[in-house]
Amino acid sequence: MSRSGQALMAGVAAVDITGTAREQTDDPLYGRIDAEAAADRLFVKALVLQNGSTTAVVITIDAVAIEEIGSIRNNYLATVRQALSSELTIEPTCVLVNASHCHGVVCSDVAERTIEAVRQAKAQLVPVRVGVGTGHEDHIMENRRLRLKGGHVADVRHAYSLPPDDEIASVGPVDPQIGILRLDRLDGGTLAVVYHFACHPIIGVPSGANTADISGFASRVIEDQLGGGAMALFLQGCGADINPILYRDFDNPPDARTHGARLGLSTMRGVVDVTCDDDARLGLIQRTIQIPRADLSLRIAEMEQEQKQLLASLRPTNLNLKSYVPLLIKHRLSPEYPSYDAHRYLHEESLGRQDLRRLDTKNQQQMEVYSANITIMEQLTRLQVNLDLLRNHQRRFIEDGTGFIDAEVVALRVGDFVLVTFPGELSVELGLRIKADSPHAHTFVSGVTNGYLYYTPTVEQLANRGRAQEDSDCLVDESWEKVFTDHVDQMLKQV
Repeated sequence: MSRSGQALMAGVAAVDITGTAREQTDDPLYGRIDAEAAADRLFVKALVLQNGSTTAVVITIDAVAIEEIGSIRNNYLATVRQALSSELTIEPTCVLVNASHCHGVVCSDVAERTIEAVRQAKAQLVPVRVGVGTGHEDHIMENRRLRLKGGHVADVRHAYSLPPDDEIASVGPVDPQIGILRLDRLDGGTLAVVYHFACHPIIGVPSGANTADISGFASRVIEDQLGGGAMALFLQGCGADINPILYRDFDNPPDARTHGARLGLSTMRGVVDVTCDDDARLGLIQRTIQIPRADLSLRIAEMEQEQKQLLASLRPTNLNLKSYVPLLIKHRLSPEYPSYDAHRYLHEESLGRQDLRRLDTKNQQQMEVYSANITIMEQLTRLQVNLDLLRNHQRRFIEDGTGFIDAEVVALRVGDFVLVTFPGELSVELGLRIKADSPHAHTFVSGVTNGYLYYTPTVEQLANRGRAQEDSDCLVDESWEKVFTDHVDQMLKQV
């Protein structure tokens, strides 16, 4: 029995939601996926928790998001909640849906399959004992924000090139902590492991087939290791600015299986150290808060002016790529004698001529101009991609007209496991700060939950707006962070 005199009840279920080529949209998120094949299966998983009159439902889904982007329709959450309320008398505010943020293709009837997963989980409730712990993994991810010597920040993306190496001063932090909630049946067998980690699961597999990516492979490792029908449910953390390591590897095919296996094994190392007890505390607080939208018109005008200045800085040169590359190789291979072998230079010098030296000087000057133009072109590319994001969100700001966005914040407590959620993609810095300031030893923070609000960067990151994806693909203004953290502080004290 629990400290409250009642046992915590739990039930789990998983339903396959793997999509096919027929269900693949023309969304750029899916452009590189061969949905004719599936490297592994995508799932929606449900964990139903019950203590007396309190019920909480945690749903994890192998999808990029449940609204706005990807193939899941915007009415998904409302449809699922309405059905669970009418059929299973589960309060809509007690339903929490976290997307792994993988870029897999899901089936078109994903809402119906989600409802089925919850239906099965609720029908299989058993008394459980609760344990909380952590694991550690720091080999599979990196912060994609690059602090530049000039004061700005760039980011590591497939959409554009990286800044020159000599401009990069430092990189941001990662969060290597794996949060673990372990639920054991009374006979000692494990019913479920909920594990929480911050990283974009967006590597893919060598064949390009449909995949649940890193978290899908990690869950399989955990379930295979635990056996006995135990289920692993992945919660995405504050991974907005966290890429998988080697995200831009040009020498090896992408393979999420390696990263996933490592995450799964690191999670298992934490799981085996978790001790379960009869702490059956279950609490959930849900609030809908208003987040201020950003008026991006001024920043857009500044970036358009910057574009004009960069275009004006391009200089004429007689080189093209075909002539530049051979010259670059020759001048790097033999800086002293790039145009011919040494004896030719020595022969000219013996006759009092400097023809090759003058040619080398001229070519070197043209190479410097061409190289500078390439750097400017790369700056323009990054600027254009991020400017397009700002323009898209400015149109929405104008169309909306309210100046605010509704966002759900949830605080869930299961024993000593405390989870805070938000619909936006949260940066690792904010997640680390919330965890450090929490009154609870085991606090974890998840974005991409109960909706999707694009990136929600920190105040510091928003000062860089327009130069990296997190601060460009963004609806909110700088005051949003305080609104959010003030509510989180209150909810963490109450849960």
